[in-house]
Amino acid sequence: MFHLDHLQTGLPLLTAPAGGTESVTIMVFAGAGSRYEEQKERGISHFLEHMFFKGGRKYSSTKEVSAAIDGVGGDFNAFTGKEYAGYFVKVAATHAELACDVLSDMLIHASFPSEEIEKERGVIIEEERMYQDTPMYRAGWDFEQLLYGDHPLGWDTIGTEELIRSVTQTDFRKHKDELYTAKNLVVTMAGKITTKQSQDLAKRYFLPISGDCVRDFHPFTAYGTETIFLRTKNTEQAHLVIGVPGVSSQHKDHFASKILAVILGGNMSSRMFLHIREAHGLCYYIATEIDSYLDAGSLSTRAGVDQSRLHEALERILHEYMTCAKDGVTDEELRRAKDYLKGKITLSLEDSEERAHFYGKQQLLYPHTRDIPEYIAEIEKVTVPQVNALAARILTLEETRLVVIGKEEDRRSLGKILA
Repeated sequence: MFHLDHLQTGLPLLTAPAGGTESVTIMVFAGAGSRYEEQKERGISHFLEHMFFKGGRKYSSTKEVSAAIDGVGGDFNAFTGKEYAGYFVKVAATHAELACDVLSDMLIHASFPSEEIEKERGVIIEEERMYQDTPMYRAGWDFEQLLYGDHPLGWDTIGTEELIRSVTQTDFRKHKDELYTAKNLVVTMAGKITTKQSQDLAKRYFLPISGDCVRDFHPFTAYGTETIFLRTKNTEQAHLVIGVPGVSSQHKDHFASKILAVILGGNMSSRMFLHIREAHGLCYYIATEIDSYLDAGSLSTRAGVDQSRLHEALERILHEYMTCAKDGVTDEELRRAKDYLKGKITLSLEDSEERAHFYGKQQLLYPHTRDIPEYIAEIEKVTVPQVNALAARILTLEETRLVVIGKEEDRRSLGKILA
């Protein structure tokens, strides 16, 4: 169960108590990320995430922030996605007040010292180079750019080197003032904590946050028209992502798409794993997954394969797509996929961090926050005809997009596979 309150400033406070744990996670979600950026400021949301950890008023440096949490054996981190950013501290429940103290000081009193900005530029550029040198990650970024085109959903969150080298303290303050407001944040407390404790802590530490959000994001209207992106690189493996436009997080088939992805390549008993890896030894890793945004989505399969067997792997993955579109899924596959999803959710929500993420993301982005029984019920509602209709609609050659990173040089030969 969860409980939702609002502070007098309008700041939402969501409490998700859990038995059987000694931890508590304090997590603050913000309606921020690359969707909220303009071309000239690509990457500011991610850079800002880094800068919040440079200290505030009480904990005035990165060292003081980390020493406070490390001193009690806690964990802290942050993330920036396309539609939201998050900041969390996870500690033993007896240190919940310290977690709120550190987190609120970071977010409310961030000073963005100029000298720290200069140092962090190098850190983020090295982070970007790390991803460039990791084809598994780079292929995913390339796929989103191919699918969503020159729209903020197609931009990677790291941003451009031009922005990284030029953004200023004034830019950070403006972005924070526009997006880190009471109406555009959600404070979530999960784990070994009561509603009363959560309310007291929120009033004590997060009440200074006020204001309305003054920036919205651009709606998504059309998928990109290009179908193939080839990045020729001297890698040991060829890395590929092959997929199609999917459904949004608010679409009636959202849960059906989750089921479809599990059946295709969501676990070690899935079609992709058994038919591509086990039966033919074509790859070490292969997985099918969905990405769901508020007004767009995708279903894609990624794999790392032997360079000499790239075309064979692509043909076999496409065969699995087309077979599923034509013949559908079985009752047994549907039941196993449902049980898999329910089991994964149940296990993950034993962790206070995952619990905070589960509820807080919904509260920030979606018009309705589902509790666990309601979420499970949505999974159970999915039927074989619903999954089959979805597969037939989205798994088509005409809508298929392909990204390859590896020694392949002939883009036309890849195009013939999709023809």
